[in-house]
Amino acid sequence: MKSEREKMLAGEHYNINDPELVEIRYQVRELVDLFNNTSPRDTETKENLQRKIFADVGDNVHIEKAIRIDYGCHTKIGSNVFINFNFVLLDCCPVTIGNNVFIAPNVQIYTASHPINPIDRNKHIGFAKPVTIGNDVWIGGDCILLPGVTIGDRCSIGAGSVVTKSIPPNSLAVGSPCKVVKKLNFDL
Repeated sequence: MKSEREKMLAGEHYNINDPELVEIRYQVRELVDLFNNTSPRDTETKENLQRKIFADVGDNVHIEKAIRIDYGCHTKIGSNVFINFNFVLLDCCPVTIGNNVFIAPNVQIYTASHPINPIDRNKHIGFAKPVTIGNDVWIGGDCILLPGVTIGDRCSIGAGSVVTKSIPPNSLAVGSPCKVVKKLNFDL
């Protein structure tokens, strides 16, 4: 029989109030509180906390405060990544952030979802889908990435966009819902 965490990571319905899941969330919130209360000049402590919060962190990763993280242990961050102020991450399923990614202020990444039926929702049932951000991506300010989306390599997502569907590589995409408005060509 699968644990609630195994169900969650598999995208199946799971009990949000499962004691194991609650404990993981408490532990990461304590680390996040330490991170958010660390001096901006204390880069060594911030880097050590990032490595404790997330499953994997590459080189040259800079994250501004404040952050709000659900699990952390389901998220992998590549190298040369900059995450600006007020980052929210609900990583009930795996989140992958590639290399050379810039994330502007107030970006929110959600893998978590809940049933539309209030009877099921009131039972504290959840389900989730992974989110992937490719390499060389720019996510503009106040963007929201919804469960199950992939942002392809070399994309730029315009400020204020709500990404409800995957965006193919080499795209400029904007809006709510976010749509490709231009194919980008690069001499790489």
